[in-house]
Amino acid sequence: MNRKFATALLLVGLGLSSAACTRLAGHQGFIADMTLVDAIQPGVDNRDSVEKTLGRPTWVSQFGAKDYYYYARNTHQYAFNMPTAKDQMVLRVRFDNAGNVTAVDRRSKEEIAKLSPTSKKTKTLGRERSFFEELFGNIGQVGAMGASPGTTDNPK
Repeated sequence: MNRKFATALLLVGLGLSSAACTRLAGHQGFIADMTLVDAIQPGVDNRDSVEKTLGRPTWVSQFGAKDYYYYARNTHQYAFNMPTAKDQMVLRVRFDNAGNVTAVDRRSKEEIAKLSPTSKKTKTLGRERSFFEELFGNIGQVGAMGASPGTTDNPK
C-alpha cells in the first residue's frame, strides 16, 4: 500500500512540476503582414490608402502632423513569471500636411529601454514622524463641532 501511495504521490508531484514549467506565448497589438507593410511607399500612399492597407493605427500622435503608429509585440513567460519580449515591432508612418506618406520607420526589440526602478524613498523637507505619530497625530488638533470660529463663507 505504501508503494502505491508513494508512486501516486510521485506522479502528482511530477505533474505539478511540469505544469509550472509551461511556457505561455502571448501577442499584443497589431498583427503585421510584412508584405502589406512593405507595400506602403512614401510619395505614393496617403492616409486613406494606409488605413485601407494596414487598418486603423494602434495610436495616432497627438502633436504635429498626426503620424500613425502600429505596435506589435510577441511575449513568452514561464508559469507565474513576468512576460519577456520575444520580438517587437513599432511601425511609424509619417505624413505631410496634405496627408501624403513622407516616411515609414520600423523599430525592433533591440531598442526597448531597460528601466530598473528602485525602492528608495525621495527625501522631503519636514518632520520625521513615526508610524504612531502619523496614525494618532491629528487627534486633538481639530476643534470640536461648534467650537471652531466662523469663516467668511459660514459665519457663526
